[in-house]
Amino acid sequence: MVQTSRREGPVTRVDSALIRSAFGLPCLFAIAFALGHPGGSVFAAQGAQPWMQSFPVDVRELVTEGENPYFILKPGLQLTLQGSEGGKGTVLVVTVLAETENVGGVETRVVEERETAGGVLAEVSHNFFAIHPVTKDVYYFGEDVDIYKDGKIQSHDGAWRHGSNNARFGLMMPGAPVVGMRHYQELAPKVAMDRVEIVSLGARSTTPAGVFDNCMKVRETTPLETFARETKVYARGIGIVEDGSLKLVAHKVVPVARR
Repeated sequence: MVQTSRREGPVTRVDSALIRSAFGLPCLFAIAFALGHPGGSVFAAQGAQPWMQSFPVDVRELVTEGENPYFILKPGLQLTLQGSEGGKGTVLVVTVLAETENVGGVETRVVEERETAGGVLAEVSHNFFAIHPVTKDVYYFGEDVDIYKDGKIQSHDGAWRHGSNNARFGLMMPGAPVVGMRHYQELAPKVAMDRVEIVSLGARSTTPAGVFDNCMKVRETTPLETFARETKVYARGIGIVEDGSLKLVAHKVVPVARR
């Protein structure tokens, strides 16, 4: 998760350097596949386009449960990542909840991210996703954010919702990813503008939870933070296994119920 985003959505430390466009064999294969298979993801054929900001999808067709190779929207899925950030031991727990939320007229699945730093609660966010049942493209419709300090909520920095304050949904995870593909995950002006480039589909990730091959590695940047950069890695059939310095320590299915 998953697959999701922290602090300002799916990215927090990003780099504004220009990223290359890729016109290699993977892109050509994806174009051939998309042209020959009407049900294939349109984004595979457009993988070489620079920083996609609009997505030709009918949001009325989106559903709140499903999965693609690298992103799973199934209630109860829980991923735990652990590492060190800012000199503090950090734990991130990502859980796909049983709840759905209507965001800007679109029904979405709620994915919770709960982060502790030094054993103290630092942030809780509820992220809103929906998936296309045919292409398996996963779209991101915003997040509610609670930032904590000394056990109390201090701010809601990074919060945004599709349809409010000129914000609109982005593409979280394509169903048919291609190396070199670049797209925005968030499109909330002055609040959250995270974007990703797919840099590998054959990465290896070594984590406390196991070694994963044929992973997707992405580089995240944002025009809002000139020198910020972050790398994330997603394993097939699991979801996110590396988030910056954090690595997967456990993945399981837990009981979840509507609150």
